[in-house]
Amino acid sequence: MGGSLRVAVLGAPGVGKTAIIRQFLFGDYPERHQPTDRPRLYRPAVLLDGAVYDLSIRDGDGTGPGQRPRVLEEWPDHKDWSLQDTDAFVLVYDICSPDSFDYVKALRQRIAETRPAGAPEAPILVVGNKRDRQRLRFGPRRALAALVRRGWRCGYLECSAKYNWHVLRLFRELLRCALVRARPAHPALRLQGALHPARCILM
Repeated sequence: MGGSLRVAVLGAPGVGKTAIIRQFLFGDYPERHQPTDRPRLYRPAVLLDGAVYDLSIRDGDGTGPGQRPRVLEEWPDHKDWSLQDTDAFVLVYDICSPDSFDYVKALRQRIAETRPAGAPEAPILVVGNKRDRQRLRFGPRRALAALVRRGWRCGYLECSAKYNWHVLRLFRELLRCALVRARPAHPALRLQGALHPARCILM
């Protein structure tokens, strides 16, 4: 076994967090959007450069049913959604929604503020979802990528959960960064695919 990693997938309601996770794990896409009414935890195994890693992927925040926040100030105490003990973050926004991008910006700031003193910095990957709606985007990709990479010092990538475009790549980039930071001497890692936690079959 290669070890374990805790990943949180966060963002405003309706940006496609669950859709991204389900494409990565199961290769399916729900045609009808169903709001996530409670945080969910997925525990897949992934094969990275010949080693199997156990992942804990947290989908959503720590609110209860019917309490989906639309602004960061409505979120519960940060301890409820485990910001302090997460190894890596995926912050998802909708490329057609500037409000969802502002939400991610505030989330990133909150993460930085709540990390315990002396704790290792957790990698953050900002993901613009719904790339299949490219013509409706609110801003140019290059400008947003430059802001996130240079100004926020985070990774940036765009994907389409609907068409499974760059979904595998985003987890590969995130996990590579998390493992390299945890073990600087580790060689470059390659995500070969998600494995069903019970059957352990390469997807």
